[in-house]
Amino acid sequence: MNQYETVFILTPVLSDVQMKEAVEKIQRRFFKLKVLRLLMKKNWGLKKLAYPIQKKSTGFYQLIEFNADPTVNYKLK
Repeated sequence: MNQYETVFILTPVLSDVQMKEAVEKIQRRFFKLKVLRLLMKKNWGLKKLAYPIQKKSTGFYQLIEFNADPTVNYKLK
């Protein structure tokens, strides 16, 4: 079992409730993939992007650290 971390960016137009729902949805996907242990979930907040994505220059950064089998990397794609 290996330790992994993933950072993902959510659109800045989401409300707080929608952002929490999106993070929970991604977290449920991790559990569906049999991630054995969620170590940390952290909201890095609204940050400026290095370049615009879909005409947006900011996004909500989220970090998730977890323990999982090495094959989980292929399933996340």
